[in-house]
Amino acid sequence: MKTIGLLYGGASTEHSVSCVTALGVYSAIDRAKYRVIPIGITQSGRFVHHPIDPNWKLADLPTVPEDAPSIALTPGSRVVTVGGNDVELDLVFPLLHGPNGEDGSVQGLIQLLGLPYVGNGVLASALAMEKSKAKGVFRDAGLAVAPEIVIERTNYSLDPDRELLRAQQFMQGDVFVKPSRSGSSVGVTLVKEQSELKAAIELALSLDQTALVEQRIYGREVECAVLEEPSGELRLSLAGEIVVTGREFYDFEAKYLDGGADLLVPTNLSSEQLAQMHQLAIKAFRALGCSGLARTDFFLTDSGFVLTEVNTMPGFTPISMYPSLFAATGVSYGELVETLIATGLARGTDPR
Repeated sequence: MKTIGLLYGGASTEHSVSCVTALGVYSAIDRAKYRVIPIGITQSGRFVHHPIDPNWKLADLPTVPEDAPSIALTPGSRVVTVGGNDVELDLVFPLLHGPNGEDGSVQGLIQLLGLPYVGNGVLASALAMEKSKAKGVFRDAGLAVAPEIVIERTNYSLDPDRELLRAQQFMQGDVFVKPSRSGSSVGVTLVKEQSELKAAIELALSLDQTALVEQRIYGREVECAVLEEPSGELRLSLAGEIVVTGREFYDFEAKYLDGGADLLVPTNLSSEQLAQMHQLAIKAFRALGCSGLARTDFFLTDSGFVLTEVNTMPGFTPISMYPSLFAATGVSYGELVETLIATGLARGTDPR
């Protein structure tokens, strides 16, 4: 029986989302095949042993307690010390969202431990999280993305008037201002008037070193999921669509708390549109060097598909978009979890 370390929580604004994701995966793992060791990361960054709570709900904003017993990790060793006992892991299943989890940092730590893990490697994770860099990769691959300018925190602090003027000159119509490395729309502002730019930029820069001022794209917000088999073959889901209700865009509250959006799974695309979306999703997946899984997000405009982002650890609760897309395609939640584990084990300690 192989032993899996289920890594969740994390020092990011998406800590609670990760906790609820961990509950879904923990409940789906085949206990006849795998022993599961929950490894929580507190909001301060401590690695602790804390059991998955079956009553966790996102509305309650669950957290990993700071006073839970520590877990000891040793670089170059697959052995972790849990409650005074040494446990040898065969695989780590990271379920961390946002900075300090989905950005390559934890993936690098797992590699230093010499352990296989589920999902994307260091480079793909870091690139996908850093939207300003990912967009350059996507453009080089021939993928359409929204026009943007980048504002660095250092440049803004040295000359805010100059950076605000750049943003004002770029702004032709509505723009989104966002931290370059945020997830789940944390710190994202829809700006309709130039007078709103300063506050939006400063909010984004309070959360990251880099802010994007990005042209608003109008169209249908559509997504598809990518799953890598142990053989390396990619499976693509049917398309889903986000229809926002009662607010202007798909923000954190709409995603997780108040039901401010309808998720249409599957949604209505022509066979030609779906085939094109699949081709673009594969191209984006390969351009970043992804492995394991990803959710690819697009706007379908009058001129075609515009890539929004590639999410390397999408929401993974049983009702999240990624599992829902594959459920509509005929792949159950349990099958997704098993495939990801098998692919991580097959890849071994040589991630892309």
